[in-house]
Amino acid sequence: MGRLAGRVAIVTGASAGIGAAAAQLFAHEGARVVAAGRDADRLDGIVAAIGRSGGQAVAFAGDIADAAVARDLVDTAVRAFGGLDVAFNNAGTLGALRPIAELTPDEWQRTIAVNLTGAFFAARHQVPALRARGGGALIFTSTFVGSTVGLPGMAAYAASKAGLIGLVQVLAAELGRDGIRVNALLPGGTDTPMGRQVADTPEARAHVAGLHALGRLATPEEIARSALYLASDDSAFTTGTALLADGGVSAPRLTAAQLRSTARCVSMLSWAASTIFRLSTAAAIDSPRSRSSVIALRK
Repeated sequence: MGRLAGRVAIVTGASAGIGAAAAQLFAHEGARVVAAGRDADRLDGIVAAIGRSGGQAVAFAGDIADAAVARDLVDTAVRAFGGLDVAFNNAGTLGALRPIAELTPDEWQRTIAVNLTGAFFAARHQVPALRARGGGALIFTSTFVGSTVGLPGMAAYAASKAGLIGLVQVLAAELGRDGIRVNALLPGGTDTPMGRQVADTPEARAHVAGLHALGRLATPEEIARSALYLASDDSAFTTGTALLADGGVSAPRLTAAQLRSTARCVSMLSWAASTIFRLSTAAAIDSPRSRSSVIALRK
């Protein structure tokens, strides 16, 4: 019995990367999947692969920044499979990557429209369907960028994705009594088509990998397994969280030079503490009260 057996799941951004991996993993775990994205041909390929593995899925092509698409996506899940239990709102865009002073208002608005307003549209239509099933799981793909780490040139992306965390917390507070859990998933650098827009050369890829404590990028399948945790009963008491699956990119770390400097400071502090202890012990023994105690013991 799979961890999502008998459930219906929407996965957006399913034509590639994390979304494609999640759609296939959810289906493998027993969910009937609506795989949504903008590339109809790739979606058809994902759905075909799920079918060959014995799963059930349908494709839905559309732009998540369109409110009508969000509505029709839920309608497709209800019409094809009878309802909705899980929604993994994973689709998003990096948007224009340049310093804030060079970013146009249209570029800013487009990134916000896809990453944040699209999430609002999704939740607005998914929540009634989840309520109708007695509860379920809402998951939004956010990022460490803008929540734990700032990266130059990514202002619109960071702002839109950080906004998702606020949305998640409010939805969790609103929907908990309905049995609906709401969480954000924050991947680190992942080897996806979108990720390769940032790390587009071997040197850039090595640099991005080196930012992570694990020293490498994630695979889409690794991030999909974190999404599965949030979608399944394994996370039955988890809601309102921002789950980092970021390979330690958010963990504070010191450079080699900083580590050597810290080691010297620790050594000096240890020496100072030891010296103070010896001096204070000697002073205590040499005090008049201590000498009187010694004389009294000799008597």
